[in-house]
Amino acid sequence: MGGYEACVTPTCGKSGSLVCPTCKKLGIPPVMSSFCSQLCFKSYWSSHKALHQMFTQARKETQSGHASPFDGFAFTGKLRPGKVSAMSKVPEHILRPDYAETGIPVSEQQASKSIPIYTPEQIAGIREACRIGREVLDIAGRALRVGVTGDDIDKIVHKACLERNCYPSPLNYYHFPKSVCVSVNEVICHGIPDSRAFEDGDIVNLDVTVYKNGYHGDLNDTFLVGNVDEDGVRLVKTAFESLATASKLVRPGTMFRELGKHIAAVANAQDFSVVKTYCGHGIGSLFHCSPNVPHYAKNKAVGIMKPGMIFTIEPMINMGSWRDKTWPDDWTAVTQDGMRSAQFEHTFLVTETGYEILTARENEPVMEWDMAKVHRP
Repeated sequence: MGGYEACVTPTCGKSGSLVCPTCKKLGIPPVMSSFCSQLCFKSYWSSHKALHQMFTQARKETQSGHASPFDGFAFTGKLRPGKVSAMSKVPEHILRPDYAETGIPVSEQQASKSIPIYTPEQIAGIREACRIGREVLDIAGRALRVGVTGDDIDKIVHKACLERNCYPSPLNYYHFPKSVCVSVNEVICHGIPDSRAFEDGDIVNLDVTVYKNGYHGDLNDTFLVGNVDEDGVRLVKTAFESLATASKLVRPGTMFRELGKHIAAVANAQDFSVVKTYCGHGIGSLFHCSPNVPHYAKNKAVGIMKPGMIFTIEPMINMGSWRDKTWPDDWTAVTQDGMRSAQFEHTFLVTETGYEILTARENEPVMEWDMAKVHRP
């Protein structure tokens, strides 16, 4: 958030140094979207959100007659967006995070920058969310094959979450329209599931996060669909090995900034690069919180690991340049050169003597590469 207009809340009159993130995405000028504080933002939200609806409708009317909002966009690779279906509904009885209705995670924006250390009771809750997240990802992963669409996978993930009485964390997080991220080939992360069918030779990342009893659990895997070429397999294996290498460093006393050096060494040995724009993060009662966990060498991450800390490590490894570009949907991050990208993610707990992978498969306490687990003929 940024800006220096007057607060738009009636009768306030103070300087507005915060800008509504939804307004920023919609291109609404700061003079119509600035607030002096989170308190004003929350108190005026029910009225302010009507502005979003008005601008969204105006944009649709402006774009009517155009084939796609992507018209004129310079795609970096071969992938093109498909049709995105309507946002799925979540029954009222399921506990949901604060952004489920508004799209704005106010609790994250107000959170302390210090790294939380969780109690045994909190750890048990996060562990359960992570266990369910693993179940949901495995269900979605088993459904992957040539001809299945990203929208099919989204419906599977959404249904699996509801059956377990949990909320799919990505849904409406800063207005993300789906329950899972599906990132194909040159998509680095945050791909929106759509009508495009997976093709023979695709590499497909499924990123699942669930919210259960007030806690989030986050993980992702990259899958090989059909007959993937040798370079594609090597890329996916390297992404896995980079995370496995980093996992061995998780213990009390390790500096978060140290992880990137070891991840980069694994990637660089294969002439691959590490994405710098996106990083791992703290997780628990919040979807994203401190610490930030960069995956590249010579980063300046703050903090030292202590027992009770919980965070994700999720290196994104590119076949070519590390640089990225975002599609006009404001979510889909792709490689700038159009070459492929792969990623794996786990949620880690720092223990007294080392680590626990909270999102691991049952009976897999450490990471070991097994292509059969990610290959979908």
